[in-house]
Amino acid sequence: MNETIVVSQLGARMHYAVPRILAREGQLGHFFTDICGTKSWPSLLRKLPPAMLPKAVRRLTGRIPSGVPAELITDFPLFGLRSGIRRLRVENDIEEISHAVWAGSHFSTLVAGCGFHDAAGLYAYSGDALEQMQAAKRQGMWTAVEQMVAPRAVLERILAEEMGRFPDWAGPPKRNPFADTLAERERAEWRIADCIVCPSEFVRDHVVAEGGPAERCVVVPYGVDAEARFGAAGRTPGPFRVLTVGEVGLRKGSPYVLQAAERLGAAARIRMVGPDRLPPSLRRRLGRSVELKGIVPRQQIAAEYHWADAFLLPSLCEGSATVVYEALAAGLPVITTYSTGSVVRDGVEGLIVRERDPQAIVEAIRHLADNEDTRARMSENARRTARENTVEKYGRRLLDVLTHLHARHGVVS
Repeated sequence: MNETIVVSQLGARMHYAVPRILAREGQLGHFFTDICGTKSWPSLLRKLPPAMLPKAVRRLTGRIPSGVPAELITDFPLFGLRSGIRRLRVENDIEEISHAVWAGSHFSTLVAGCGFHDAAGLYAYSGDALEQMQAAKRQGMWTAVEQMVAPRAVLERILAEEMGRFPDWAGPPKRNPFADTLAERERAEWRIADCIVCPSEFVRDHVVAEGGPAERCVVVPYGVDAEARFGAAGRTPGPFRVLTVGEVGLRKGSPYVLQAAERLGAAARIRMVGPDRLPPSLRRRLGRSVELKGIVPRQQIAAEYHWADAFLLPSLCEGSATVVYEALAAGLPVITTYSTGSVVRDGVEGLIVRERDPQAIVEAIRHLADNEDTRARMSENARRTARENTVEKYGRRLLDVLTHLHARHGVVS
């Protein structure tokens, strides 16, 4: 057994930050993923003119883990293609969780069957990790699982409450038969894991509340290299502009954004960027008070941050939302909630408001709109905090945790 670490990951989460960080440090034993643009048929398709490929295929072939040697990557392209097709057919939350259970367990079983290249540890992601963690433990490895968002059981309770409050947004409350399966997978992973990596105190608190071992939970805030893309933009005159980015729906607190916008009227312009599954009648109501921008390509998203005077994300359940890190890098004061799991401090980089409180959102927006000096101070603090939360500094925090895992299990560097 050597001192390297195996990473397994579905998709291109955080632009492959964890395998890239470990590869840079010479600690990556192997990387498993579903589809990779530098391997098998996706690499062949990349040689074709992009205009010849459907948009969904272009996204898949664009998954490039820069800095990770191709010989350290194993992908499962047929599984990835099948999973991608299944995901395109998802039409509601029940189907989405059904797919997550299928994809996570299937992917984990594929990884477990490949072996772990004599590595000392395994780093995997919640819901996608159980079978491979079991296999790694049988080989005497340590295991770490990243709990990317609050536990599924917590999210299901929150969504059920919100469906009761806002049936026009997602229909009446309904039991998701696959949610219990996913929640139990998470609990089983916690029982096995030597370390549960949480991106925020919000996630850690709820893992512990759901029975996870507090002594094995560590908080490692994310990092985003966003200053070069989102920083240094001047504000233009006009009404106070507030931006929110993310899927428009119950989990993001979108009904409360609408209520706040209706109360503010012409006092502020609120723009929502992101996909939605809303019925046409609700979308029309939103459109009367909020500018619905829909999906904006990543290469164009910086212009949205530059448009805004403040950023708003009153989520009810997150891990640690990447869009907040981007907003900080853009120098935007951030109005958010504890449940967003952000690094924002109340009165420093922005304002923390109560969950499910549209009037608190109204008052926060008015406070920022009416106090230019406060906005300027928070803007500078936001940029400073963004510089403390880059991918490099995230990597240092994560490597500290993984080094301790090595030491606890007798792995000598």
